[in-house]
Amino acid sequence: MYLTREEERILEGEEGEILAKMMEILVKVGEIYHADRLIPITSAQISGVSYNTIGDSGLHFLNSLKGAKVRVLTTLNPLAFDERYLYELGVDEKTYNKQMEIIKAYVDIGVKTTATCTPYYFDNIPKFGEHIAWAESSAVIYVNSIIGARTNREGAITALASALIGKTPNYGLHLEKKRKATHLVELDFQPEGEEYPLLGLLLGERVKGIPYLRIGGNYDDFKLMGAAMAASGSVAMYHVENFTPEYRKALHDDVERIFIERKELENNASCEDVELVAIGCPHVSPSELRRIADYLKGKKKRTGVELWIFVARSVKERYPELIRMIENFGGKVMVDTCVVVSNAGKIYHTIGTNSGKAAFYLAKEKFGGAKVVVRDLYTLLRSVVQ
Repeated sequence: MYLTREEERILEGEEGEILAKMMEILVKVGEIYHADRLIPITSAQISGVSYNTIGDSGLHFLNSLKGAKVRVLTTLNPLAFDERYLYELGVDEKTYNKQMEIIKAYVDIGVKTTATCTPYYFDNIPKFGEHIAWAESSAVIYVNSIIGARTNREGAITALASALIGKTPNYGLHLEKKRKATHLVELDFQPEGEEYPLLGLLLGERVKGIPYLRIGGNYDDFKLMGAAMAASGSVAMYHVENFTPEYRKALHDDVERIFIERKELENNASCEDVELVAIGCPHVSPSELRRIADYLKGKKKRTGVELWIFVARSVKERYPELIRMIENFGGKVMVDTCVVVSNAGKIYHTIGTNSGKAAFYLAKEKFGGAKVVVRDLYTLLRSVVQ
């Protein structure tokens, strides 16, 4: 892989041990994937934030970076809690203190503590064609597919290394030829409601590449579909005909065809016995927040079930009236965390959500092993109303 003289200087340690180690990581990744060079990036999104997931070893690594500074706009994934709801989220003193140490470590190197998986709404908005280095699978698939920015599915370490160096290896989805469809998905139905995340879960399992779909839907539908696709598999980009920016150039003669029937998405689970309805994985958009608030306005909450809405702090601050409407109903609007990286799956045994991603993770023992019901937004909201 070709390195400029400046890059060689960094690798040789002339700008310090930390940057040398970060450059070594990027060069090694580039060599593995046959990148020709490093390319500049405009932003990074960092995962590996919640103490519940990175633990003491992750904290130790972050503290080893003292003295370094990120070179591009760098935003941060959700952490383990919303400080206003420590009791409800079952946060003990150790977790609280360790989480604050993690946040301080990121602040010290210049990372914006946005604590959201949807920075593309207000905090970190890449443009079409820009090269970025993002971790967080749901954000990666969103910006590649819906915005048309270019990023591989980075890990916590490689995204952080790119943020500190300001560059990323030029391979994979940074290349035009690697952004074409590998699979044409043919359906015998038009998805509705919870079928978008359920379809995403199925495609994540079946497709090792980039699917192309001919379906209708809106940004929120495709956000949920993509997040589920990225959770259950390694998909980092998809094309939707007449919707995603690059669909016109996506199809080619060698595309593989797969057929999916509606019955493969059967989901007959009921919301009647859920203890928690959790919406916002990925964090809710302004349009989702408005739909939730408008539906709940003037209604009374049913006892015996909790309603938690997860949202980016930047979205919450811009829509205070919508937040008040939800909280007046009795729902809790949480920032800085999400249902997956918090303790929610260990507190509640049965959870209702419109997120295939949340369902995929919360069912795992590591996250609590909860029973998860996936339904559409309005079915979930009806289940918490008297």
